[in-house]
Amino acid sequence: MIQPLCLLVSLLPVRKIIGGSLYLFSAMCLFVSCAALSPSGVGRVKEYVVENEDIPPAFDGFKLAFVSDLHYPSLFSHKRLVKLVSCLKDLNPEVLLLGGDYVTSPDSIAPLFATLSSVAPEYGIYAVPGNHDRRNLSQMSAAMHGNGITLLQNRWQELCKGGDTIFIAGADDSFAVDTLSLSFASQFSSEAFVVLLAHTPDYAENNSTTADIVLSGHTHGGQVSLFGLYTPVKNTAFGTRFLRGRNRASSGADVITTNGVGTSRKPMRFWVPSEIVVVTLKCVQQP
Repeated sequence: MIQPLCLLVSLLPVRKIIGGSLYLFSAMCLFVSCAALSPSGVGRVKEYVVENEDIPPAFDGFKLAFVSDLHYPSLFSHKRLVKLVSCLKDLNPEVLLLGGDYVTSPDSIAPLFATLSSVAPEYGIYAVPGNHDRRNLSQMSAAMHGNGITLLQNRWQELCKGGDTIFIAGADDSFAVDTLSLSFASQFSSEAFVVLLAHTPDYAENNSTTADIVLSGHTHGGQVSLFGLYTPVKNTAFGTRFLRGRNRASSGADVITTNGVGTSRKPMRFWVPSEIVVVTLKCVQQP
């Protein structure tokens, strides 16, 4: 009886160490992934400043909020959606842009867009479809229209302020590489300032866009990463080049890829926090 007792006693510190490590690991996963403790309902607000000579003076300081890949509800519950809307209202952007992949079931379409529309930015809400939206696109389009959200499918919208103009454009199928998508991506004047919504960042490279900024999602930033050093699933043909964050296409366009808000396939995030993207425009006067 002495040996088993001694063995049990000797294992107690090991069990405490292992148990403590598991608790620490679990807490870390919670902190970096699900944003359960965040008042915004997402892991972070990621801010960018874009300086460009094509930004007209009236749009200096103009703020765009960008949200993509809600996959509502998935891991992104209704409670978090309400928090997200509250956060967006506090951020007070002039325009709200939506990057696609909105719901996990048709029943969620109407409540999602009704809730998002309550952000009510001064210059409107604009959206593009994602690859998961094709099967429900007609119902989704109707819900957007009914809530004052403009769906851009190879279309653009002029935003006018103080006599100046910028353009918000949207790619209908950001996975396409064909004559229609090529002509749409390259038709903008080099003097105009254009913000292009394209669900996948690959669109900017495949179609040589003349837009100044391309806002994309789809990759979820990988959704799961080993401390930012290794990401097993990337959902882009360009490896880590456009996986997340701010990068540059061969055309010179700034490509900003958001980690998104929700999750797909597996309801988890690790080391890739969900996020709202905020882009502030800064006018650069030519010498």
